[in-house]
Amino acid sequence: MSDSPAARLQLLFEGHRLTPTQRRIAHSMVRRAADVPFLSSVELAEVAGVSQPSVTRFAVALGFDGYPALRKHLREVAPAESEAGHNGINEYQQAVQAEIENLRHLADLLADPSPVERAGRLLAASRPLPVLGLRAASSQARGFAYFAAKVHPDVRLLDEGGTMLTDRIDAARLAGASALLCFALPRHPKEVVEALAHARSAGLKVVTVADSAFAPVAGHSDLLIPAAVGTGLAFDTACAPMLLGRVLLEAMCDDLPDAQARLEEFDAKAAARGLFVE
Repeated sequence: MSDSPAARLQLLFEGHRLTPTQRRIAHSMVRRAADVPFLSSVELAEVAGVSQPSVTRFAVALGFDGYPALRKHLREVAPAESEAGHNGINEYQQAVQAEIENLRHLADLLADPSPVERAGRLLAASRPLPVLGLRAASSQARGFAYFAAKVHPDVRLLDEGGTMLTDRIDAARLAGASALLCFALPRHPKEVVEALAHARSAGLKVVTVADSAFAPVAGHSDLLIPAAVGTGLAFDTACAPMLLGRVLLEAMCDDLPDAQARLEEFDAKAAARGLFVE
C-alpha cells in the first residue's frame, strides 16, 4: 500500500459513516494531507469552510477523544520529511513527486479490479452513454468521450453547463441510457452535484471519477472511484484521474464484443482518408 500522506488519511477515514459536513472536512484533509498534522482545529475549520466544533465532532466520529488526539496521531504517523522539507528539491520537482505518489496510490487501489470491472460493464451496457465533466473536469470528460466514441456506438459528451444540461440528461435517458459517467474535480461546481442528483432521480446509474472518496459528488454516485489530484502548483494537476479514465475505457472495451472490430474499421478508414502522418 502507498505510504503517501493522502493514502494514510484515506485509510483512516475508511469504514466510518460520516455526515456531509464531516465528508467535507475529510476531503479538505486529503487535499492538504502534508499540512494537516500541523494545523490547529481553527485552521482546519477555516480550510474546510466549517465551524470549529464541527472539526471536534469529526475527530470524535473517527474514534479520538478530540481534535488534539487526532492531530497527535497524524504527527506520529507522518514521515519525517513532512517537517524537514523535501530533501532540497525545488517546487516543480515536488509537484512531479506528488503526482508519482498519486499514481502509486491509484495502482494500489486497482489491486482490487472489481470496481473498475463493474464500472466497465455499466458503461458498455448504456446506449447512449452520457459523459459529464464541467470546468476543470471538462478536459477529462472530453478525452474519455473522444476515445470511447471509437468503440461505443453512442457517446454523448456533456461538457457545458446551463439550463439545457438537465434537458440533455433527460434526452439521453429517454433514448435508452442506463448509466452516466462523471468526472468531478476541484473546485466542484454546484451544477455537477445537481446534475448527478437529477440523473439518479431519472433512473441512471452514476459512475464517478473524483479526486476523493469524500468529494461533494459522493452522495450522488452509485459507484465512485477516487484518483487524487496534485495541489502543489497554482492549478491542480490531474494525471491520476486521466489515467483512471483510460483504465475505465479498457474495462469498457472488455465488455463490448465488437470493440476490436470497430477499432480496425476506424484504422482502415483513417488510412484511406490519410488522416494521420505516419
